Amino acid sequence: MKSKNIILLAAAVILIITVFYSFQGSQDETTYAKEIEKDRREKDRFMRSSAESPFAESPEKYTGLKYYPPDMRYRIIADLHPIQQKKTVILTTNNGKEQRYVEYAYAKFRLEGAVHKLLILEIADMGPFRGKLFLAFGDETSARETYGAGRYLDVTKTPGSNTIKLDFNLAYNPYCAYNDSFTCPLPPRENILSIPIRAGEKIYHP
Repeated sequence: MKSKNIILLAAAVILIITVFYSFQGSQDETTYAKEIEKDRREKDRFMRSSAESPFAESPEKYTGLKYYPPDMRYRIIADLHPIQQKKTVILTTNNGKEQRYVEYAYAKFRLEGAVHKLLILEIADMGPFRGKLFLAFGDETSARETYGAGRYLDVTKTPGSNTIKLDFNLAYNPYCAYNDSFTCPLPPRENILSIPIRAGEKIYHP
C-alpha cells in the first residue's frame, strides 16, 4: 500500500473514532438531561398532589418550580476527606431555633478554575433521620436567582469510598422556601461558596 493511501486510511479511522465518541458524549448528555427532567416532573407532581407537600393545605396556590437547565459541568465527583476529630455543630434555623449535627467530612472539588470545599454533616438529633447526612450550601446566586437561605443537596454514605457525587443539578429548596411554618436549618458558614452555582432549583415565585 502506498504511503499516501496509508495516510488517508489513518485519517479516515481517526475521523470515525472522533465522530463516534462525539456522538456518545452527546447521547450521554441527552440521556442525563432526560433523567433530570423526569425527576423534576415527579417532584412537580408531588408538590401538586401529595399530602406531605408544603402546599398540601392550599394546592391551588402552587405555581410550579423553576430550574436552571441541566448542565453536566455541575455533576461533580468530589474528593471526600473524613473528619477525624468530629465536633458538634449547631445550625440556626429560619425561625430562630437550633438543630444539632456532627461533622462528617469535607467534599473538595474544582469548579470555575478554583478548589472549593463543602462541609458534610451528620444529623445528631433523635428521630428517624438520625445518622443521615446533611449538606446545605449558599452561593453567589443566593437571594438573587436562588433561595436566599441556601439550598440542599442529598448525599449518602459510601463506606470505604474516598469520593462523593455532588450533582448540583439536583440542588433543591428547603420547604421553608414555600411555607414559613416549616423549620429549615441554614447552611454553615463554611458552605457559602464564592462562586455562582447556576444549577438546580431557582427561587420560588408564587
